[in-house]
Amino acid sequence: MKILVLNAGSSSLKYQLIDMDTQAVLAKGLCERIGIDGILNHSTEACGKLKFEIDMPDHAVAIKAVTDALLSKEHGVISSMGEIGAVGHRVVHGGEYFNSSVIINEDVKKKIEECSALAPLHNPANLTGIMACEKAMPGVPMVAVFDTAFHQTMPSEAFLYPIPYEYYENYKIRKYGFHGTSHYFVSKRAAEIIGKPLEEIKMITLHLGNGSSITAIKNGKSIDTSMGFTPLAGVMMGTRSGLIDPAIIPYIAEKENMTVDEVNDILNKKSGALGISGVSSDFRDIEEAAKGGNKRAQLALDMFEYSVKRYIGLYATVMGGLDAIVFTAGIGENNISLRENLLTDMEFMGITVDSEKNNVQGKEAEITGAGSRVRSFVIPTNEELTIALDTQKLLG
Repeated sequence: MKILVLNAGSSSLKYQLIDMDTQAVLAKGLCERIGIDGILNHSTEACGKLKFEIDMPDHAVAIKAVTDALLSKEHGVISSMGEIGAVGHRVVHGGEYFNSSVIINEDVKKKIEECSALAPLHNPANLTGIMACEKAMPGVPMVAVFDTAFHQTMPSEAFLYPIPYEYYENYKIRKYGFHGTSHYFVSKRAAEIIGKPLEEIKMITLHLGNGSSITAIKNGKSIDTSMGFTPLAGVMMGTRSGLIDPAIIPYIAEKENMTVDEVNDILNKKSGALGISGVSSDFRDIEEAAKGGNKRAQLALDMFEYSVKRYIGLYATVMGGLDAIVFTAGIGENNISLRENLLTDMEFMGITVDSEKNNVQGKEAEITGAGSRVRSFVIPTNEELTIALDTQKLLG
């Protein structure tokens, strides 16, 4: 069975075609600048990376560009659309409606639309991708895999906010958490490496990238996670502030004569590592600047590491101990010095790091130091495969 995995953004569309018999990626790519002009980046093992300029006024045309690329005699990997057995869609927000992946029908689409108020930048684009795909591939089964679903196991004391309860009842204001497919994938893989059931391991997974989230996993379930009602909460990120005193928002609005929406935009797009360093939201640029003596760049790195380390201590306490730590995503998989800094001075928690083993980028590795009671891993995430596996499971 071949499954097409789609991740639709407001002006982009990522895709992978996966052969589920071997779990091999037959083709993958990215449609960019949808609604502006249009660029298709397409790659296969046989043809390598290719780039095409294609007019893409909307997602329906982008889907058509993807299927044309997959069918192409020059750089395609299938001979007919009949070879695609199903499509798995990444959907950011499922609210409280979905605690697992589901086969898409009219009711599911309606609920995804209802959750758009909780993820206005993501859910409308996800829904557009679903409808465009239904039009391009009528009759092909579709599955929705939700970023929030894995975190629906959090207990109420973890997901509720200490505000009037009717705001939760009326507006569903609560912690939802994100990056669920990533946290699930790497925790499951870590359990396989350790050789114990996931249900018997107390684990902290660190999805560290331009957007970062940290999750406490106990008894195989997410019991707490750093992102909240929106992806703005939690640790300091590339452009997002992370956790701040909420009174700062009206204070800035008054001092700068801004609306709440304008302040929210600053907290999402101009804060975090970018706001502190004044250099970039890319941690590689910030590290380079710090090596050159830029004190604000070094401060940004220190603040990021501090915010992450704080969650490690918090979640180890909440779970009553810790067996494993997993690093994943762009920063977690590739930033050697950051991983070492995060695991340094943690001996009191039974955590040590082996510097030689830690000298790895983008590859699966155990980086546990000698005498460490807690095992530490680098595990590249694979959200697309997780979506494909969920899709295959649902469709039997």
